[in-house]
Amino acid sequence: MKGFIIKEFYHIFRDVRSMVILFGMPVIQVLLFGFALSTEIKNAPIAIIDYSNDQITRAITSKILSSGFFILGDEVPGEGQIEEVFRHGKVKEVIVFESGFAEKLEKERQASIQIIADASDPNTANLVVNYTSAIVASYQQEYLKDLSLPVTISTESRMLYNPTLKSVFMFVPGVITILLMLITAMMTSISIAREKELGTMEILLVSPMRPLQIIAGKVIPYVLLAFINAVSILLLSYFVLGMPVKGSLLLLLGESLLFIVMALSLGIFISTVSKSQQVAMMLSMFALMLPTILLSGFIFPIENMPVALQFLSYIMPPRWFIIIVKSIMIKGLGIQYIWKETLIIASMAVFFIALSIKKFKIRLE
Repeated sequence: MKGFIIKEFYHIFRDVRSMVILFGMPVIQVLLFGFALSTEIKNAPIAIIDYSNDQITRAITSKILSSGFFILGDEVPGEGQIEEVFRHGKVKEVIVFESGFAEKLEKERQASIQIIADASDPNTANLVVNYTSAIVASYQQEYLKDLSLPVTISTESRMLYNPTLKSVFMFVPGVITILLMLITAMMTSISIAREKELGTMEILLVSPMRPLQIIAGKVIPYVLLAFINAVSILLLSYFVLGMPVKGSLLLLLGESLLFIVMALSLGIFISTVSKSQQVAMMLSMFALMLPTILLSGFIFPIENMPVALQFLSYIMPPRWFIIIVKSIMIKGLGIQYIWKETLIIASMAVFFIALSIKKFKIRLE
């Protein structure tokens, strides 16, 4: 019995996959959940339009920016450029101080601040508005309490793109992305591995087809089926959940097709480096599911995460596709605003296809 137990320890320690499952996955999951799952606001980019530029507005601005919750993003010359800034996705909120702010506080005992938020992500919009309002209220309580007469600084909030803060505006783009990413990648990740297990890979290898043709033959059926799946999801989102499509439907379908090709190419790459369907499925689940949910910005804001995870999110394709879907469906933007994200996904698709062809072995081991 003692020798058998020692043998089993040797067997586990020599198997890299077992060690990864035993020790690697728990550590990575704890780190991801610990750092990524945060509902707080940190370093959210905002813009400030100060028509008054007096001592009080500068003091409020300083208090907002020194809180640790916000950083100053793009400059906005006037209210006419607010939507343009939001279209580029560079800021989460714009704070507007009315003209003669300090003078109105002194004479009328009341002044107002307008808070305009990008509500395409309703949770984040609600948080940044509440944080800003709380900071303004704190300033009023701390610094204006010694005045002879009470004064009031009121905050008026306006939510762009989603005035009623419907949660469907956040969940539908994320669900579309996760379903297309996981289903298509996981289905194709086992395709070539299945051929190896069943022994039918020999037939493919002795055929006149080249690796590119074999991989294309594996991908094309899944592209068509996944595209039908994407159309079904969009129809359900529009007619059942009431999710609007303010932009071009053809552009949205084209971007979905591009993302499907990228996800399938990633699945094929996993399949080429896997010796069995079980290994391919494990790699797909481990490498795709948690990062897709946690590091894509679907639920948790990326700016809340540590710098290392923020850099890691740049190589996550779902991050860029969620931006594309929200831009088209919610903001009604065209290709001129999402060409960078489109180019990133297209580059990833080409990269994984090339890597799959290189890793494809024309001889059985």
